[in-house]
Amino acid sequence: MFWYSLDSWREYSYLDEDDKEKGENRDERRWIEKNNRVARKERKKEEMTRIRTLVDNAYACDPRIQRFKDEKKQEREDQKRARQEAAKAKTEEEKRLKEAAEEVAKKKKQVEDEEQLAKAAIAKKEKEVQKKIFKKERKALRTFAKEMNFFATDDATMVSNMAEVEKLCELLELVDLQSMNESLSKGDSDAAVMTFKSQVEKVNKKLQTEKAQMLANTRKEVHGNGVAPRGKEWTDEELHILIKAVNLFPAGTGQRWEVVANYINQHSSSDNNKNSKDALNKAKNLQKDDVLLKEEANRKAFEVFRKGGKVQDAAAAAAEESQPTARYDTPAEQQGYNPAPWTADEQKRLEQALKTYPPSTPERWERIAEVIPQRSRKDCIKRYKELAEMVKAKKAAQSAAKVKSS
Repeated sequence: MFWYSLDSWREYSYLDEDDKEKGENRDERRWIEKNNRVARKERKKEEMTRIRTLVDNAYACDPRIQRFKDEKKQEREDQKRARQEAAKAKTEEEKRLKEAAEEVAKKKKQVEDEEQLAKAAIAKKEKEVQKKIFKKERKALRTFAKEMNFFATDDATMVSNMAEVEKLCELLELVDLQSMNESLSKGDSDAAVMTFKSQVEKVNKKLQTEKAQMLANTRKEVHGNGVAPRGKEWTDEELHILIKAVNLFPAGTGQRWEVVANYINQHSSSDNNKNSKDALNKAKNLQKDDVLLKEEANRKAFEVFRKGGKVQDAAAAAAEESQPTARYDTPAEQQGYNPAPWTADEQKRLEQALKTYPPSTPERWERIAEVIPQRSRKDCIKRYKELAEMVKAKKAAQSAAKVKSS
């Protein structure tokens, strides 16, 4: 403000009390001049204080000044209010647009969900209809095959054809299944046999082609050149031990596949050592629901079954039927063992009984056998030894895996 920064031209020299020219010497004149300057400065300060007091009184008492201040204050408040309202309006607009977008997205998602549900319902209905048709056609094929003695003239061929009929029921497409049933419904036995054989040959050829292609692709992915090394082939014994090891060492076991590989190498008679990668890849392949692997396993099991003398020809079976029958116990039954596999409930009862009756209990195994109705004392002791061997083998495999990793 002008009045607060006013610099007056007055110097107040005319009010000096002493005249420096009257000094007797230079030092006295300097002393007089110094006192005069201090007095002038004090008077000027008093004058500026008087002016500022006057200005303050004028600002405090003049209504025009007060009105001017009020107008300025009101203008600032109006500007502040306008900024706040603009920010609020912007926020509300953004919120409205966001809610509108969310509502549109929600409606769109709801429509999409309804469409998906409708499509899923239609697909489910179609699948159920197709499933019923498949079930009807498969039942018809089994009925035709049963009426025609499974297209066979002897028992051995009939057993083989029964498996082929089930294979056709599982693998044939609906159109082929309907066409085959239509051909079989005509009643011509020779034509029915030809149709059956042609379909079996067609399906087996398709399975062989798919198997060859799958093996080629697997070898190409694993080895890069389509040729698998001979040392990594899996024997039936190794596959059996692998399945046993996977069940023995469940998921969560430390270094599981190293342990499984060591278990296979310890219990296999083959010289082809397997590593963790080999065991993992083979386990993944076995987990797949492959019809070819099932057929191969069934075929090998049937061969082992027949080599053991369990399968006889029709003439021998007929001769035996003419002889009086007698009951024969298995060697295990003769020794007092129950050959049936242990159930989960029996295993649970055995574990609880082992905890209830410690080794110091008199007649311990008789009391444990009383807890399990279908098992004898010898069964319980044998099962305990088997479990102990499994635990011992498991610890040995884990120890070998730790030593190898370290």
